[in-house]
Amino acid sequence: MAISAAGGTSSDVVVVGLGVVGLVAAWRAARSGRTVTVLDPAAGTGATHAAAGMLAPVSETEFGEDDVLAINLASARAWPTFAADLEQASHRDVAFARTGSLQVAFDADDARELDRVVALQRSHGLDVTMLDAAGARRAEPLLGPRVAAAAHSPSDHQVDPRRVVEALLAALAAEGVTVLRRGLRRLTVEAAGRVAGLLDDDGHEHRAGTVVVAAGTATPALLTDLPDVVAPIRPVKGQILRLDATDLPWLAGERIVRGIVQGRRIYVVGRADGEVVVGATTEERSDAVVTAGGVFALLRDARALVPGIDEAPLVEQTARLRPATPDHLPLLGPTARDGLVLAAGHHRHGILQLAATSEAFDDLWAGREPAGHWRPADPSRFTTTRPATVQESA
Repeated sequence: MAISAAGGTSSDVVVVGLGVVGLVAAWRAARSGRTVTVLDPAAGTGATHAAAGMLAPVSETEFGEDDVLAINLASARAWPTFAADLEQASHRDVAFARTGSLQVAFDADDARELDRVVALQRSHGLDVTMLDAAGARRAEPLLGPRVAAAAHSPSDHQVDPRRVVEALLAALAAEGVTVLRRGLRRLTVEAAGRVAGLLDDDGHEHRAGTVVVAAGTATPALLTDLPDVVAPIRPVKGQILRLDATDLPWLAGERIVRGIVQGRRIYVVGRADGEVVVGATTEERSDAVVTAGGVFALLRDARALVPGIDEAPLVEQTARLRPATPDHLPLLGPTARDGLVLAAGHHRHGILQLAATSEAFDDLWAGREPAGHWRPADPSRFTTTRPATVQESA
């Protein structure tokens, strides 16, 4: 990155938005030998800051989302190598843990729903084992008295998203990349239509061969002057709680308990350092405000499954906006505009899909076509214009 006397920069790649997706795009660009500029006024404080960090493609399986599942499975397989690579590059521990997950049904109606979900998981050939109430308590002794059925998914794991952000920032620093704590005013477009950089909110210009927009729910607003680039990303609010079980050794520890409580979904994620994460609401709202109703609903359903959380101090309540597309697939890859790459819309799977996203950027920076599971995530699916390649836009 070359800094001009006027305060702007010139580089091979500029990345806008530094949640984990933007961070990994920048890191892999730097690793490829490119010069990189990254801009975000508050790196890592968006949806990533609220995420629980479940790497759970099995228990996250949803009806009608086969393409999402394919990306999730590929990324889950890639996570052990990705975590090791990131830890080596950053000298930071990301708390990757092979915990498995326990899916729990609260009552008889919930058990029927769990049967339906497990049938879907098995139809995809996923590793899941049904348990009765006694088997569920053997697997997780902290479960409460009202458990109708459960299912164990050994290949679901977890990571600490906040540690991942710290590691990615450290990895960028190790590559000599400086994070500019600035917002974006607008993209700059040449007369021929090519995206050539951006103006930050101080009026400084940052020119680059490739601009990566990874701004989550803010992405559509940055593209308003580009009618041929369509990014239908909407905010989906999620509220999440963090408890501290450091002084409760019987509650502290690594676990993923995902429940259905009278038709409502809930999860309780425990970490080795004593943190317990309870989440998360799903609300079609655009305000990142914690509400009394949201906190009540999460605690009500979590304690129905794991009553012991009553004794843990409630240390944080967070609300953030997930970036969701109509088909719940990300927008990842070159666009119809030369010089512009999108990496946004990962919805609730930003952490899970991160390892595969890293692989996709390795391919993009090398001029290769990303793996087949990424084809449905092509940004051009919402337009009728052929996307450029990174090499064409360089």
